[in-house]
Amino acid sequence: MSVARFLTRTAGNRETAQRFGLQDVLAYGYLVLGVLMILVPVLWTLFSSVKSETAVDSFDTRLLPLAQVTAEIEGEGKKPLWVLAEDGEERLVFKAGPTRKITEVSPLDDPDTVLEVPREQLSPHEELRIATENYLDPILKRNGQTTFDFFTYLWNSVFVTVAATLITLLINAMAAFALSKYRFRGRLTFTILIVATLLIPPSIILVSLFFVVWSFGIFGSLWGVIIPAAATPTGVFLLRQYMLTIPDELLEAARMDAASEWLIFWRIVMPLSLPALSVLAILSVIWRWNDFLWPLIVLISDPTKHTLQLGLTQFAGEFNSDFHYILAMTVVTLIPITLVFVWLQRFITTGIATTGLK
Repeated sequence: MSVARFLTRTAGNRETAQRFGLQDVLAYGYLVLGVLMILVPVLWTLFSSVKSETAVDSFDTRLLPLAQVTAEIEGEGKKPLWVLAEDGEERLVFKAGPTRKITEVSPLDDPDTVLEVPREQLSPHEELRIATENYLDPILKRNGQTTFDFFTYLWNSVFVTVAATLITLLINAMAAFALSKYRFRGRLTFTILIVATLLIPPSIILVSLFFVVWSFGIFGSLWGVIIPAAATPTGVFLLRQYMLTIPDELLEAARMDAASEWLIFWRIVMPLSLPALSVLAILSVIWRWNDFLWPLIVLISDPTKHTLQLGLTQFAGEFNSDFHYILAMTVVTLIPITLVFVWLQRFITTGIATTGLK
């Protein structure tokens, strides 16, 4: 099936499938609206990240990265250039004084001459320029960006995300295996209690988690970020519903062959639960990679343990913020999570669609 035919499919039987109806209009309208709501902020961040610092600070809403041209003026240093429109002609000038209703400017080819022109006749002389320094300065520690240790923050983020995801998959899979394949009193009650914890806002248990982390001596450590969020009710529920679809006969046959419960879990249940594990893996990666509040509480005392999300706060000061660096590094932090999603996305539909089916 071609892409064009897939994107123009309609609902109905064979007699009415070739005509667009109200149901098709509403369906495609809903899908287009959802795509725009998701992609527009991401695209705005991407295009703004390659704009110059002046354009970002002035909230330039134009799509293209246009930057005002500067020129080295003898005795004046670098000056931004302006286009003076007068009598149908345009001249390149630079401002010789402050911007007023009548502004003093000097022509670029005759810097010693000072002209007084209305402010409305001046427009910035711009060119299309991609501001690669927004990316290179923080990464290579140029132009005074020595406190932003990109590779240290990247390693911390990768370590926290990978370790937390692996531990989450293991703990949630073991809990789901017990709640789905073992018969014991209170099994349904435990399942309901685990799912009910989703109703508790995370901010309510922050103080309790803080004291637990402090008591175990992992405050200020990356393990203090990894361990408290290892078990998630969403993961337990998702994997339990999927494991219910695995026939019990497979497990009984393995037990008859003298397989231990641990061997059954690793060799039968885990491989058959791969689609659901992939869904939980990508959800866990997104949660851990984008987590900000809990790492801020645990790692605030040691900047060398900061993740990328915490590192971005270095560009935001009390009186001044480097938004061009924030936008560029935000785009960089989106790249790993996007690659993981592209790699695992083929399992997402399968895992969600088959969860809960018997």
